Amino acid sequence: MAEVFGFCDERFAEVRDILAASIDAGSDVGASYALTVDGEVVIDLWGGHLDESRTTAWQEDTIINVYSTTKTMSFLTALMLADCGELDFDAPVSRYWPEFAANGKQDVKVWHLMNHASGLSGMDEPMEPEDLYDWDKICSALARQEPWWEPGTATGYHAITQGYLIGELVRRISGQTLGQFFASEIAQPLQADFHIGVPESEFPRIANLIVAGTGEGPAPEDPGSISARTFRNPFSPAHYSWTDAWRKAEIPAANGHGNARSVARAQTPLACGGQAFGVRLFSEDTAHQVMRPRISGKDLATGVPQTFGLGFGIVPENVPLSPNKNTCYWGGWGGSAVVIDQDARLSAAYVMNKMAVGLNGDFRSVKLLAAVYRGL
Repeated sequence: MAEVFGFCDERFAEVRDILAASIDAGSDVGASYALTVDGEVVIDLWGGHLDESRTTAWQEDTIINVYSTTKTMSFLTALMLADCGELDFDAPVSRYWPEFAANGKQDVKVWHLMNHASGLSGMDEPMEPEDLYDWDKICSALARQEPWWEPGTATGYHAITQGYLIGELVRRISGQTLGQFFASEIAQPLQADFHIGVPESEFPRIANLIVAGTGEGPAPEDPGSISARTFRNPFSPAHYSWTDAWRKAEIPAANGHGNARSVARAQTPLACGGQAFGVRLFSEDTAHQVMRPRISGKDLATGVPQTFGLGFGIVPENVPLSPNKNTCYWGGWGGSAVVIDQDARLSAAYVMNKMAVGLNGDFRSVKLLAAVYRGL
């Protein structure tokens, strides 16, 4: 069986075995898995290789693009600003970003941005992949755009646009980009090796994603549907994640770089009432707000039923992801995922290099999480 490195509390030996078996079978090439319980690191594992030919080993400090798992870091920044009274989730976005009121968006609320309900899941103005590196161009176009549906009435997965929308609020309020705010206020205090906009000094540690199929994302049958329009524009093929320009840019819905250790560590305060590792990010009440449903229904972009609290998806009762009610999650294109369970006070994360077809995680992380709960 493939060798897996790192630390694993013996209660969770099955998790280590499942990860090793996945690498051995080829379901994973290289991967990492981490778990904190009650603010304590109980799993920190990694194994496999950086390449399909299996010539270079995945290292303890390897980091990689985690696509939409990045969104969960954007949510933490917003929660921090709300907790200190600088951001009101029920206020109109235009209170902080006046230009955003254009074209019928004067009543769009901040929580609509958090929960994919603003009607801006994609863009009308054609964008090239390289345009994603131009913050002002994307944000100006979103501010001008008319919503594709009545805001607040339904969700439509804001696959790329959400990070710019939340990030522009962070910039208007704090004077910092979302990546800068996250680095100084969250990553550094928590010692979480996660980056939204990677410094060049860290490039040697970055692994390339192993692209699934064409790397072109979903292809809905109706080209005029909200789903097709969402994923067509803006869009960046998966192989763009291999480039220096992608890595240096701030795309807070899609280009965060980290590993399972850093993802689980960053989200541990949310699992533990707003505080972990001697750092308080926000109050216990703010942490609990994430679990209060704000909008539910069939998502217009993905076609999947979703319930959102504040940013995070809330685990529905009919999905056996967790036995506990107060559990939220999100995942990234290709398979990365994080689950936060406030009842068990756990934060679990999976990060890999072999992309599967899933848009928000896949069954590799589900199998590992099930073993976690058996261990508990």
